[in-house]
Amino acid sequence: MRPVHPTADETPVRIGAQLRSSRLAQAMTLEQLAGATGLTKGFLSRIERDDTMPSVPTLVQICQALSLPVGNLFEAPDMQRVALADAPRINMGGSGADERLVTPRTEERVQLLRSSLKPHASGGDELYTVNCSVETMHVIAGTVSLVFAGREETLDAGDTLTFPGRTPHSWRTGEAGAEVVWVLVPAAWSGSA
Repeated sequence: MRPVHPTADETPVRIGAQLRSSRLAQAMTLEQLAGATGLTKGFLSRIERDDTMPSVPTLVQICQALSLPVGNLFEAPDMQRVALADAPRINMGGSGADERLVTPRTEERVQLLRSSLKPHASGGDELYTVNCSVETMHVIAGTVSLVFAGREETLDAGDTLTFPGRTPHSWRTGEAGAEVVWVLVPAAWSGSA
């Protein structure tokens, strides 16, 4: 058996955006990071743009200043894809709505619902609330009226409305129906199909 000599991947390692994101998430300036590491702002800026690769000791020093485990820079992000055709149907109430959960059931930070609304579909005559902090409706196609106590907002294709999730509301479509995406933060509902 002949020995196998592995070769390194020719794809360059890109860690700059992750370092910049970690620094900005902590509201830290390049100047502050430079002061904490003893490195120059220019050198740190080049690292964040992936124009240069720091040595291992320098990378450890930067990560320590950012309270970021070095290994996190090389881990693949946790991503989950949900194809619309495979998204589970859910029932959030109302009539004339085919609603699908297009984020993973286990996702607690945010929830996206894709709704195909028939002509004259409705969230019901009674105003309702959703157990989330923020609710957003984005209209992909058609027109939807969001009804609040003493107020109504009509959204056309491309329009988006954001409001507190616990605000009593309902919705209705006109003659053409609509396609919409609801965004709920944090996720308000989990259950089985």
